[in-house]
Amino acid sequence: MFEAWGRRIYRARRLTLVACLLFVIAAGVWGTGVFGKLTSGNTFTPPGSQSSVESARADSVFGRDGADVVVLFRSATRTVADPAYRRAVTAYLAALPGSQVTGSVTYWTSGQRDLVSADRHSTYAALRLAGGTDQQREATYKSIKADFATRAGDGITAQTGGGVPAEVAINSEVSANIARAEAISFPVLLILLVIIFGSVVAAITPLAIGGLAILGSFTVLRLLTMTTTVAVYSVNITTILGLGLGIDYGLFIVNRFREELRRQPTVDAAVARTVATAGRTVLVSGVTVALALSSLMLFQPVFLRSMGYGGVATVAVDVIAALTVLPAMLGVLGHRVNALAVRKSVRADVPRSAETTGGWYRLAHRVMRRPVAVAAVIVIALLALGTPFLRASWGGTDARVLPAGNTVRQVQETLSSEFPANSTNPIEAVVSGVASPAALAGYTSRIDAIPGVTGTRVTGQQGTDVRLAIGYRPLPDSPQARQIVTEVRAIAPPAHATVLVGGETAMLVDELSSLGGTLPWMALLTAAATFVLLFLAFGSVVLPVKAIVMNILSLSATFGVIVWVFQWGHLSGLLSFTATGTIDPTMPILLLVIVFGLSMDYEVFLLSRIRERYDETGDNADAVAVGLQRTGGLITSLALLLVIVVGLFSASGVMFLKLLGVGMIVALIVDATVVRVLLVPATMRLLGQANWWAPAPLRRLYARYGIAETEPEPRRQASTTATPTATLSARPAVTSAYTAGAKDDQDSTPK
Repeated sequence: MFEAWGRRIYRARRLTLVACLLFVIAAGVWGTGVFGKLTSGNTFTPPGSQSSVESARADSVFGRDGADVVVLFRSATRTVADPAYRRAVTAYLAALPGSQVTGSVTYWTSGQRDLVSADRHSTYAALRLAGGTDQQREATYKSIKADFATRAGDGITAQTGGGVPAEVAINSEVSANIARAEAISFPVLLILLVIIFGSVVAAITPLAIGGLAILGSFTVLRLLTMTTTVAVYSVNITTILGLGLGIDYGLFIVNRFREELRRQPTVDAAVARTVATAGRTVLVSGVTVALALSSLMLFQPVFLRSMGYGGVATVAVDVIAALTVLPAMLGVLGHRVNALAVRKSVRADVPRSAETTGGWYRLAHRVMRRPVAVAAVIVIALLALGTPFLRASWGGTDARVLPAGNTVRQVQETLSSEFPANSTNPIEAVVSGVASPAALAGYTSRIDAIPGVTGTRVTGQQGTDVRLAIGYRPLPDSPQARQIVTEVRAIAPPAHATVLVGGETAMLVDELSSLGGTLPWMALLTAAATFVLLFLAFGSVVLPVKAIVMNILSLSATFGVIVWVFQWGHLSGLLSFTATGTIDPTMPILLLVIVFGLSMDYEVFLLSRIRERYDETGDNADAVAVGLQRTGGLITSLALLLVIVVGLFSASGVMFLKLLGVGMIVALIVDATVVRVLLVPATMRLLGQANWWAPAPLRRLYARYGIAETEPEPRRQASTTATPTATLSARPAVTSAYTAGAKDDQDSTPK
């Protein structure tokens, strides 16, 4: 099937490239318009949760009174009791366009003492902006942003913060980081690819696939915005995965094509054989990664679902491009793929004997001499690195993710440190159907009795509907604050009344509850899909289980490092961020899926070459060593290139992008060096022929439906009339050099 597809692509290579060019033009013109269609605002709270319903109910009954913008005023010499202070603030607010600022609340208009700092030199005004949606209010803020930059007068400074400015600042920072990362990464990657390939032409092809994947995923995302809500953050995963996987698949296929050019009589045959081998591997890898990313669509928060949309779209475009456009390009280039060579060895034939004399081959044998010691040390080290994750503390995303010098962040930090606790984000409750003031008083007194609650006050009343603001001492994203929300919700409402509890802390409670309920199903889907695909690719039930366990070890180490760095604050000076003491719970989930997919990417690359050798020889130890020799340099090169891409994102001023970048770098380094190069050979040596075991019913299933190509080259160590890829039970009992202890040292080192 794959070989026939390769021949068809070769015959239609020019037509394929013309179609690709037309697609690029369309995607560049129409697809890049996706940025104006994506959703910002609160995409983390699950739709339909109690906090979301409470917010909608409060807005419909009492009108929207939330603070879209907070203007912080401060005077070094005057206090809010000074009439000049009031006049300056009033004049500042009056100068703002009335059609855009639809309402404001100040200390002088409301009498609320929590709008004044403890030293009475600072106060803030809560403003509402015109617009019925988050996007419209953000557009309003952008249109009048310059109006907020004026001074209040009489020595009073004014700084702007709040929810809408924070969202605009984060989105602006993210967009700038993406543009900067793309501008820097392409020339850096080109230089590295030229060094890896030794040829300028060969180096350009993977970059072309990566760029095509990014444009294609933008187009798919814009199509999705026509039918569903897609968060603006989806472009982050699109850029990282589009470029990273595009280079992965491009490098793997181009590398195999150059091998086949030396072996096959024609370019046509080289393209066909490349698609039949590397193309098959790319398809298996891509489907595995896509299924892992699709598990994000199980979650309710729009943020994670959007990451799933963007990730699956990117992987799909990457795979399609790698199996159509790239073979067509290689068919047109032929031997010119080695053109503009920077070293003479590029065109030289590499003998097959080199596979048993290279450095990776020797390293594999050294590891397989002492597999128990190697495996034990690595497993213990990875588990030790993962222990900080047991003490992870969860929190939301707010202005603190911005750089320390950002004004919006400075306003939030001032509000948190100088003003009464929760003055801008109390726990909010809407009580509907209140029968009498006495019933409401009894209910609020029970709330006030909860440890940590500082008081409950009525902030709105319409008929039998009452809105309450509940103050509390702990920080909004602390476990203590979440416990208060839980206890408030547990209190019986007044007779014949219903209560909805919302607010920032309640949103975090609902988010954690939703994520925790969905996470087991996500893990089950990812593990099951991985197991099935790896079984269909390699005909073993042992290898998929081993791959999943190794990925869990790698992920645990990554999560431990993330907590150690971003929650506990280690290396904060070096990485230029301020630790908040918490981790956004969506970040480990997103990191889990991306890293799991990329790890499987490398696993499939390695196992495909090991299986290829095993089909030739039936010798498990030899297959592992040769497989590592064939892919060790490739996998480390792929990891290095992706680290370059991701590293540029880790330099972001937005902390959650920095967290995602650092986490991926750690995972890539651990996976491409420790796991693939050391742990895989050690465990496959320990398992021996059991690596390829499957029960009889599954062997028959694999023989019929396995993702295999034509019969491999005849084995050099044994012959059989049975087709090796058809059934595992037909394999001859080939004795490995490692089964004879007396020959261990002699046979493990190539002569």
